[in-house]
Amino acid sequence: MPKPIDDILAPRPEARPRIYAYSIGDEAHSGLLKVGQTTRDVRQRVAEQLKTAAIKRYTIVLDEPAEREDGTLFSDHDVRAALARKGLENAELEWMRCTADDVRTVLTELRTGRRFGGTHHAAFAMRHEQAEAVEQTRAYYRSRWAEDKAAVPRFLWNAKMRFGKTFAAYQLARALGAMRILVVTFKPAVEDAWQTDLESHVDFDGWA
Repeated sequence: MPKPIDDILAPRPEARPRIYAYSIGDEAHSGLLKVGQTTRDVRQRVAEQLKTAAIKRYTIVLDEPAEREDGTLFSDHDVRAALARKGLENAELEWMRCTADDVRTVLTELRTGRRFGGTHHAAFAMRHEQAEAVEQTRAYYRSRWAEDKAAVPRFLWNAKMRFGKTFAAYQLARALGAMRILVVTFKPAVEDAWQTDLESHVDFDGWA
């Protein structure tokens, strides 16, 4: 007896919506992002939208799934409403006066149910080796202060390149409950990295 056609054909994958944002490189759209949603390939969808107007100077700045960790979905309407609640202008229809990081921040809010200030949107956890370094250092500091409250502990991380020392150092300060942090470096070029981690990761929301 032949098999039913449904048993022969592979099941069609369920289309999952994606949130996208793009900018147009002209004066009329300066500072604006089109924030939309599609279940298709984002590049193809955007190209189709702009083809009729013969617009070629555009940049897709964001393409992310429109879902939470539990699989529930949110829409582009939810994203624009969240941007508006932050005081960002809904210039016209799907056009928002905002940055890509503003959109990433509200996506993180919609996924976590939390509210963040500024553009805090990164929510990645420490890697194992980072968490281990932070815990060992925190334990050493605590043990030294238990012996001598006036002690100034020192702890050297002999970390490889790309270890993520800046991020891990902030996490150590957080674990210690530090209120004031002085960074001393012979490489002023790393200032940008310190600022980026501070202003983008949700663990440092409210820090200055």
